[in-house]
Amino acid sequence: MYDVVLLTLGSDRDAPGGGCGSGGACCGGASEAAGEPPEERCETPRVPVLACADALTARGARVETVTARSDAEIDEVLARLDGPPRADGLTWPDPDSKTRLIVATASDGQLRAVLRRLVRRYAPPPSRRPDDLAGNRTVPDLPPVGVLPLDPRSGTARDLAAQLGLPRDPAAVAAAVLDGTVRRLDLLRNDGGSVTLDGALLGAADDAGRPLHWRARVEVDGTVLSTGEEPIMACAIGNAGGYARLDDVVLLADPDPSDGRVEVAVAVPVVTRSALGRKKVRLEVRRARGRAAAVVPRDERVPFLDDGVEGELSRKRSWWTEPGAWAVWTA
Repeated sequence: MYDVVLLTLGSDRDAPGGGCGSGGACCGGASEAAGEPPEERCETPRVPVLACADALTARGARVETVTARSDAEIDEVLARLDGPPRADGLTWPDPDSKTRLIVATASDGQLRAVLRRLVRRYAPPPSRRPDDLAGNRTVPDLPPVGVLPLDPRSGTARDLAAQLGLPRDPAAVAAAVLDGTVRRLDLLRNDGGSVTLDGALLGAADDAGRPLHWRARVEVDGTVLSTGEEPIMACAIGNAGGYARLDDVVLLADPDPSDGRVEVAVAVPVVTRSALGRKKVRLEVRRARGRAAAVVPRDERVPFLDDGVEGELSRKRSWWTEPGAWAVWTA
């Protein structure tokens, strides 16, 4: 039978760039602003975690619950997934590991934080690229993870687990990890040192909800969607469909997290004139698919959301697809 680690991210973990993605309440509890100290909630595992642990134990699995409050503590858990020593000295995942990992997530940003550490652990430096690494990848097949959403409901804003059709009930998550199948998915890496599981949305709105225009050069595999001379309302970098729509505007036409491509869309306001000479503004959405995308901002800072985590883009950022690099346990 398997050893199963149930990993929860603590509220005070050191997550450069907001890897936790939940406004400080990384364990999924209320924030301090709501009058409920997150530290107290994080010390006691959430009910779904306890229910999942009970379901695993009932099936004979040896279960350990871990709350990680730093990248180093996440790494200690991930080290259990290492394979035997290699002749080239690289740290590599064990394809036949008897240890399985479940990540209890209050947000997609938390899952991303764990995957980012997996990439950092197993991605070989370019100077030591092994012959057994696929030519279209910079990382080996990462160990599959079980996803335990701490919110049992998918909600109106569908998280990644809902998009992928993963189980949300703790007992069903336990069954998927012990008896289910592995579904491999694409991973977006970027030259900022992070990863994207769902997608990124560049742009912002004012206090009244009106979109703020900005400028950037946007291209996908050499196809230029914007030269940087015209205003952009929004830009979506999509692996899955979390940012497929912006209000009533369809940005990404058909995002697929397992097709080996990234889909990019820019929404550009275009001014036209009627036969009577009246100005009219319509929104033009330009789309492209490819292996890699790049955004070069012309403005000083462009706000964005990446897997729900806020940030600002002040220099060129490139994303590229790692086909089938990560995986989830599914029923």
